[in-house]
Amino acid sequence: MFELSTTRRGLLRAGAVAMPALLAAPRPARAAGSITVMLESEVVVLDPHATTAAITRSFGYHVFDTLFAQDSGGTVRPQMAEGHTVSADGLEWRFTLRDGLAFHDGAPVTAEDCVASLRRWASRDSLGRMLLAAMRTMRVEDARSFSIALKEPFPLMLEVLGKPNAPVPFIMPARILPAGDARITEIIGSGPFTFARDQWRTGDRMVLRRNARYVPRAEPADFLAGGKAVRIDELVLKTMPDDTTGVNALIAGEIDYMQYLPFDFLDLLGRNRDLRLMELKGIDMFQGNFRLNHASGPFADPAVRRVMWKLVDQKEILGAIGIPPRFRVENCPSFWMCDAPLETAAGAEVARFDVRAAKAELARTGYKGEPVVMLEVSGSISQTAGHVLAENMKQAGFVVDEQVMDWGTVLARRARPDGWSLFPVYANGVDMMSPLNHFYVANNCSDYPGRSCDARITALLADFARAPDAAARRGVAERIQRVAYELVPSVMWGQFSRPAGYRARLRNLIQSSFPLFWQVEL
Repeated sequence: MFELSTTRRGLLRAGAVAMPALLAAPRPARAAGSITVMLESEVVVLDPHATTAAITRSFGYHVFDTLFAQDSGGTVRPQMAEGHTVSADGLEWRFTLRDGLAFHDGAPVTAEDCVASLRRWASRDSLGRMLLAAMRTMRVEDARSFSIALKEPFPLMLEVLGKPNAPVPFIMPARILPAGDARITEIIGSGPFTFARDQWRTGDRMVLRRNARYVPRAEPADFLAGGKAVRIDELVLKTMPDDTTGVNALIAGEIDYMQYLPFDFLDLLGRNRDLRLMELKGIDMFQGNFRLNHASGPFADPAVRRVMWKLVDQKEILGAIGIPPRFRVENCPSFWMCDAPLETAAGAEVARFDVRAAKAELARTGYKGEPVVMLEVSGSISQTAGHVLAENMKQAGFVVDEQVMDWGTVLARRARPDGWSLFPVYANGVDMMSPLNHFYVANNCSDYPGRSCDARITALLADFARAPDAAARRGVAERIQRVAYELVPSVMWGQFSRPAGYRARLRNLIQSSFPLFWQVEL
């Protein structure tokens, strides 16, 4: 989950005044084989097992590698794994690494590294803990093979080992893994790029270099799967002070790629023949949510929580943010995203925007005018979403206290069980497309900000993990959503995409909400 700061509209309009002059500006000299990109934020945490931050995941996919990986169709394919076998009863799994895998320091990747990495990752991840609960043993068989013996069948084995949701089960050298919760200090993976620590300048840039030892798979690259053949020498991650600066740098050719373009500039950028816009759909879009605090305050009362379904107009919110129609879904009732494998409207009949009905319903609850404390990130598009909701809530009879701060402060405040009521946020679709990874459903009955809990969801999540096929999982997902509409762990405020922009000189760039730079060439 993450929050992205954007420049206020006044600054954007001011920045646009100087932009036409930049359209014809000469492109500065650039080293051959190097591309410079502006991502959503600076990479601060380098240990991808230690955080759910999307920027660290992006860093991780370039520097580390996974046993299995998801393609653009959602199918999980072997990546570091050469293959696997499963016993007839589904309780014995054996995995074999493909030949020639090496870490950045030249050491071979071994089964011991895989077992140590998976144990470390699994203890920190909700799906990983589910796998550990079903596991009897995990052991090294030989240098290239390891096995997992289960107490009960776990049909989602490959989906879990190949999941793209942070924290991702990246493989690391066993020797660099510290004990306990400490973070790794040596950034050594086996992925297609290496981390150039000597070129790292906090607040300015990070440099990743092509890994000469990397042996890509033979099949073509497809999202996170396939042959990650690197065709550039160097990838520079440039930190910019704000989006207006980034857009100017993109137009001037100072950077080659900007992960998230401000909506105000899309028409201007779309007319520039030297630029390309990446338009994304389905699970490559984002889902906005208002996360409610069930542990204390007004939303500890489920009747008060359910009033919120009548106060969110997704079209109104997305329009207020300024998201053009082609980059949004007018109304998506599915917790698991629209235009996605598990899309459903089950239980959504209660979600009908009606302020007058909300006011009458709130009057029938035990709400006594206690302040609803909304944590908002200054300058972000989710702050706009929060402000629209706050106005609707006030009309319905709520007392709303909007508190504006930076994202780091929100993270600290939301970790407490009290002192806040809700916060607006948005996340990648791939992180919300299933009950097992949706932040506010998968973390049911856990010490997770908001602390929503329903025993029915706990049991249904286990049923989902044991479901034998896609059809069975879809049925369970619908049942989970019906309960979620009663529980109200969060209220969706919209599904939308934030298009990336890149220079036309980039060829074969993977079209994805994840910034991926293997395969790209100049």
